[in-house]
Amino acid sequence: MISTLIVVLHIFACVLLILIVLLQAGKGADAGATLGVGGAQTVFGAGGAAPFLTKLTTAMAVIFMLTSIGLTIMTSHEMRKTVVDTLTPATQPLQAPEQSPSMNQPSVPAQGGAEK
Repeated sequence: MISTLIVVLHIFACVLLILIVLLQAGKGADAGATLGVGGAQTVFGAGGAAPFLTKLTTAMAVIFMLTSIGLTIMTSHEMRKTVVDTLTPATQPLQAPEQSPSMNQPSVPAQGGAEK
């Protein structure tokens, strides 16, 4: 129940954050004002929408980060099993191969006529 609420809030914060960032004017917005495009800024007053959108962006970013951390914590608590826990045990335990008696004796170099 709570995880569904956090997921919905997280998606809402994501979409709103994207829209708010796209609404903000870029660095080249002053050039548009000289061409007569600055009429939309008078809706928010002489300062424009920049202070309002900046505060709204900060608030949405904080909500996004908090929901991200909350979802991470909830997911880590739900996933306590590892892949090794889900493996089924083998039917017979593995045994070491038997060694032949010839393998236990140290090898001695052959003596012969190779010396000069």
